[in-house]
Amino acid sequence: MQKLRLRYAKRGRLRFTSHRDVARTFERALRRAGVPMAYSQGFSPHPKVSWAGAVPTGVSSEAEYLELQLVERVEPESLRAELDAALPDGIDLLTAVEARPGPLADRLVVSKWRIDMPGTAVAELRQAAEQLMAADSALVERMTKDGRRTIDARAALLSAEVWEGPRPIAQRDQKRRATAQVDDWPEASAPYGILVTVVRQTTPVVRPDDVLSALRVVAGLEPSAAASATRLEQGRLDDGGGIADPLAQDSDGDRTPAGEPAAG
Repeated sequence: MQKLRLRYAKRGRLRFTSHRDVARTFERALRRAGVPMAYSQGFSPHPKVSWAGAVPTGVSSEAEYLELQLVERVEPESLRAELDAALPDGIDLLTAVEARPGPLADRLVVSKWRIDMPGTAVAELRQAAEQLMAADSALVERMTKDGRRTIDARAALLSAEVWEGPRPIAQRDQKRRATAQVDDWPEASAPYGILVTVVRQTTPVVRPDDVLSALRVVAGLEPSAAASATRLEQGRLDDGGGIADPLAQDSDGDRTPAGEPAAG
């Protein structure tokens, strides 16, 4: 069998789609595209698709990953193009490579998040972020299927940078789709703060809403409007402090890092 690793984006209104519905959407697209999938054994066979984590419902991403097992060899770029055409706008397949040895999950150590906060001044957000990074801990509560749980959001935070928004997200090495770029968050009438943070993928995973809760606990920051979050990258930290492309080890060519933010 052949194993392929894919990177995809979840954009626009499709961010409100649950992970279960995304998985079903991929299964339908695999059938429509005629991908020669390997299937599990048993009474109800399923295509062999492995998911490397998923963003929470309501969160966008430029760096989601999955693995496919096939019964026939295919050219990865051809499969990417055909499968991308079978997927709905807003779920965009960006990269496909043939897998080399080693678990993909071991390469997904940190995530880089962008949290847009319309209505929050840049200076106010920067001060709150500095307080959070200077704190020893930031205990926040989250409701889980096992009940309410307290986690230390600060322990997972590696860095926090504040930008002035609105600032577009760079979308390189991918097909631009007008529908996929539509975002129904209300447009801000004035510049606002954007928090860009690198978070270690601990157990439990610290999510963007946990970071917002930590800002409220440590600095008393209460956003006046709904925030929107996007995962820009996943991978390992490289020697320069950046995030290494987790598919680089599977590819012979160099690629632009996933979700690299625009300059400026």
